Amino acid sequence: MSYSDSDSSSGAGEYKNFRQISRERLLYEMLRSAKMKDSKSTWKVLIMDKVTVKIMSYSCKMADITAEGVSLVEDIYRRRQPLPSMDAIYFIQPTKENVIMFLSDMSGRTPLYKKAFVYFSSPISRELVAHIKKDTSVLPRIGALSEMNLEYFAIDNQGFITDNVKALEDLFGDEENTRKGDACLNVVATRIATVFASLREFPFVRYRAAKSLDPMTMTTFRDLIPTKLAAGIWNCLVKCKSVPNFPQRETCELLILDRSIDQIAPVIHEWTYDALCHDLLNMEGNKYVHEVPSKTGGPPEKKEVLLEEHDPIWLELRHAHIADASERLHEKMTNFVSKNKAAQLHGSRDGGELSTRDLQKMVQALPQYSEQIDKLSLHVEIAGKINRIIREQGLRELGQLEQDLVFGDAGMKDVIKFLTANEEASRENKLRLLMILAAVYPEKFEAEKGLNLMKLAKLPPEDMNAVNNMRLLAPSSEAKKSSAGAFSLKFDMHKKKHAARKDRGGEQETWQLSRFYPVIEELVEKLSKGELSKDDYPCMNDPSPTFHATSQAAAIHEAPVAHSMRSRRTPTWARPRASDDGYSSDSVLRHASSDLKKMGKRIFVFLVGGATRSELRVCHKLTGKLNREVVLGSTSLDDPPQFITKLKLLTAHELSLDDLQI
Repeated sequence: MSYSDSDSSSGAGEYKNFRQISRERLLYEMLRSAKMKDSKSTWKVLIMDKVTVKIMSYSCKMADITAEGVSLVEDIYRRRQPLPSMDAIYFIQPTKENVIMFLSDMSGRTPLYKKAFVYFSSPISRELVAHIKKDTSVLPRIGALSEMNLEYFAIDNQGFITDNVKALEDLFGDEENTRKGDACLNVVATRIATVFASLREFPFVRYRAAKSLDPMTMTTFRDLIPTKLAAGIWNCLVKCKSVPNFPQRETCELLILDRSIDQIAPVIHEWTYDALCHDLLNMEGNKYVHEVPSKTGGPPEKKEVLLEEHDPIWLELRHAHIADASERLHEKMTNFVSKNKAAQLHGSRDGGELSTRDLQKMVQALPQYSEQIDKLSLHVEIAGKINRIIREQGLRELGQLEQDLVFGDAGMKDVIKFLTANEEASRENKLRLLMILAAVYPEKFEAEKGLNLMKLAKLPPEDMNAVNNMRLLAPSSEAKKSSAGAFSLKFDMHKKKHAARKDRGGEQETWQLSRFYPVIEELVEKLSKGELSKDDYPCMNDPSPTFHATSQAAAIHEAPVAHSMRSRRTPTWARPRASDDGYSSDSVLRHASSDLKKMGKRIFVFLVGGATRSELRVCHKLTGKLNREVVLGSTSLDDPPQFITKLKLLTAHELSLDDLQI
C-alpha cells in the first residue's frame, strides 16, 4: 500500500497550523496529484461517502475543490451518470461496501470513468486489497491506490472531532455494554491515529489512569476508557512507523482524558462571545440567520451567515468576554463614523453620545456600505441580541451563583434562595444550576433531597434523569464515597481558589464571571512543564529522562503574552483591550498563523465524551502562553443543550437522540 508524502511535520520550513496541514493534504496531495502524466483531461469527478464528504467540508470550500480541477462531486451510494472520458478520484473509507461499489463502477467492458485514483481515509485491510487485485479488468484502470490516513474532522485551526456523537451514551451508559464500548473506542483510536499519521507526528501517549477506591474494588469499564483508548492508539501508531517519513522518535505529546475529569465545564455558562452565540442563539452548527433591510424597499429579508475563521471580526472577538466584545464593536463603529464625513452628517442632528445601534443605522445608510462594514454591522446585531437575552433571563445573577458554587463561596442555601426568588427562570437554566450543584455536592441529591430540589425548581422527572446521571460521569473513586467524597471535591475547589488562582494573577482576571476555567487548562500547563503526575497520568511509551527535560525547556522559553490596557467604562463587567477601527480585524487573519512559526513541540489533548467551547478556547490561550500549539480533539463538540440531551440518554434506553430535546 503506497502512502503519499508531504512535508507537513512541525519540523518542516514554514510552520502550518493543524487545519492548514489537513487542508493542504486533501487539496494538493490528493486532488492535485490525481492525474496521469499523459492525461489531456483537466476536469475530474470526486466521489466520496458520508464520512469523507464531512471530512472534506470541514477542511475545504467548494471553490478550493473546483480550483484543483474537480467539476463534479458525487456520493458513492447514488446512481451516477457514466462519464467514460473523465478520470475519477475516490476518497472513501476502507470498508467492504465501499470497495464493492468502487469495483462495480470500474469493472467490466463499460466502466463509469476512464481512470480511478483511490484514496482511503484510514488503513485498509490486506483482505480488501486482495479483493481489489482479484478483479483483473479493474487493475489497469487504477491510477493510484493510496492510504491518505485522514479520517478526522478539523472543526477549528486547533481542534478536531472524531464525530462519534453517541460516544457518551455508548461508553458511560448506565448498563455497561463492553462490546458496544470497545467498538466505539476502536473507531475513535483509528481516527486519532490518522491525525498523527497526517501530521507526521509521533506522540508520547499519556492517559488518565484508572483509580479504584481500594485493592478489593474492581475497576469498571468507565474507569478504563482512557487506558483502553491509549492502548488502541498505540497499536495503530506502531503500524504507522513503517510509513515513509513517519518519525521514529517522539515529536509531540498526547494526553488522553474523558468527560469525568470535569463535569462542570459542559453545563456552566461560559461568557465569551463564541460560547454565548452557540448557547443562546439557537444556531445550527456555525450558521446564524438574521434579517437584513430589503434592497427593493420591501419587508426585511432573511440571510444566513457562517460564523467561522474566514470572518476577521469573528476571529478577533470569538474568545473575548461578551462585554469586551461589545465595547470593541462600539469602538470600531465609532472610529468608522469619526473617519467618515457622510456618517457624521447623518448623526449631527441631535447631539449627545450615540448608542451602538444608532451608529449601526448610520453606517447602513451610507452609499459605500461595504462588505466589511456589513460584517461589523452583523456582529453589532449579534452582540446586542446576546446582551438583551442576558438581561431578560437574569443570567448575570445566575452566572455569579454558578461560579460561587464551583469555588466554594456558595452552597445549598444560596441555590434554594435563587430558585425561590426566580421562579420565572427558564427550565434549562434551573436544570444547569442543579447539575452544577450535583457535581460539587453529590450528597445533596441522595434519596428524597434531590426530589425536593426538583419540586422546588418545578422540573419534570426527565430533567431529574440528567441530574442523577452526573454520577455516571464521576470517577469511581468519587462516586463510591459518601459525604466524605463530596467534602474532598469541595475541598479541591477551595484548593483551586487559594492556589491556582493566585498563580493566574498575572493574567489580570478582572472580568466578572470569568473566574471559572476548565480542568484541562491546569493539566496542559502541568504537562508542558513536566509536572504532570506519572502515577495519575502514565505514559504508554515510558519516556526516557530527556522527555521531561524537553518539556521543561519548552516551558522555559515561553513567549511573553502582550497585554494592552486602557480605561474601562464597565470595570465590574469587563476588561476591554485596545482596539482600532472596523478594518483592524484583517490583521488578525494575516497574523493568525505567523505567530506559530517559532513554536515548541505540539501538545494534543483528547477528551472522550464531548468537549466544550471553553476547552477549545483554553487551547488557543495556552498556545500563546506556552509557545506550543495545543490541539484539542474530542468525540464531539457539545454546547450545553446537546450535552444535557446526551446525559439524559445515559439511562433512557428506549429513546434516541432524535426523541429527546430539552
